Amino acid sequence: MGGCLHSVQECATHKYGRSLPPLRNIAAQAEQACRENTRMLNHNGQVQWLIYGANGYSGELIAREAQRRGLRPVLAGRAVDRIAPLARELGCEYRIFAPGDDGAVKDALTGMALLLNCAGPFSATAAPLADACVQARAHYLDITGEIDVFEALHGRDAAARAAGSVLCPGVGFDVIPTDCLAVALKAALPDASHLALGFDSHSGFSPGTAKTLVEGLGKGGRIRRDGRLLTVAPLWKLRPIDFGRGTKTAMTIPWGDVATAFYSTGIAHIETYVPAAPALLRWRRWLPVLRPLLGLPVVQALLKRRIAATVRGPDAERRQRTPTWVWGEVVNDAGVCKTGFLQTANGYDVTVQGALAVAEYLLSNTPAGGYYTPAHLLGPGLIETLPGSSPIRITAS
Repeated sequence: MGGCLHSVQECATHKYGRSLPPLRNIAAQAEQACRENTRMLNHNGQVQWLIYGANGYSGELIAREAQRRGLRPVLAGRAVDRIAPLARELGCEYRIFAPGDDGAVKDALTGMALLLNCAGPFSATAAPLADACVQARAHYLDITGEIDVFEALHGRDAAARAAGSVLCPGVGFDVIPTDCLAVALKAALPDASHLALGFDSHSGFSPGTAKTLVEGLGKGGRIRRDGRLLTVAPLWKLRPIDFGRGTKTAMTIPWGDVATAFYSTGIAHIETYVPAAPALLRWRRWLPVLRPLLGLPVVQALLKRRIAATVRGPDAERRQRTPTWVWGEVVNDAGVCKTGFLQTANGYDVTVQGALAVAEYLLSNTPAGGYYTPAHLLGPGLIETLPGSSPIRITAS
């Protein structure tokens, strides 16, 4: 491979035709926005916003970092016995409601400029909370990686545009690093027709992530072909990939970029990969047979109860020693190929920093309403601004 290096900051505006905003002076812009917008200020003169699911693994990490930065979010969730103690510890207001309680959600969003949803599985929480945000003319963010959630919220683009609300799901590790890499690769090869993305990490799972993975067991794999989502067999394709620390056998997985990268880049053929665990490879031929069983409600409930009882998420020490290697590849119809690489902090740390970067941007800027991916909203350089991230490196082969 050649050593051609492309700066992400040179990427041109992509197919949406909206210029990419600068990622500077966010604090100064936030102060100016607070002075200009008195409708949604708290008693400290800050724009009001809300973290839903603040008692979950990722939600609590985000809430603590937000408080450390002086952002003072309102904390929210279903269980007062879990939300109230955290709110008191952090000195934050709190609100208790369920996503399906329309009246309670409407009341909770009164005066809020933005809601950040951290309560997974997002198949149950994203739609009602996003709809409530559009009705309240507030912005909606979440940290989902679920393909069907991305698709459902993209279907609300017209309503969000009319309301002036930004809908930007996937502002965590799912899908900021891969979304930014996809846009950078598209800029490096504008006529690319095929895109592959993937990552290599030993981070471990939070309870919410584990439950989302369980939901996917009965659905099979997902890819995009000719612009359309297709369901394929689990471990549908194997190929060798060097994610950044040596070549490994990789397998396709139903990662969120199968949805989002299409909207970010317009590339019609998309696949996503991670290194293949040897145990999974041994079970590969049996997975299509087991898939209907794994999708049964009773099996799903059993697995989720097991996760709730046993999964806690990685501690700070483990997060510190488990960075992530991100890889991408674009190919055009002539066979020209370009490959991109990126190293980031642990996926959960990327989620904390990425979610707050997007939230701060929206609290201090007024982009047009509508559906966005993270790289569409803030540009492919977003990932490079987050702690622990390397510059994106693109090589030509």
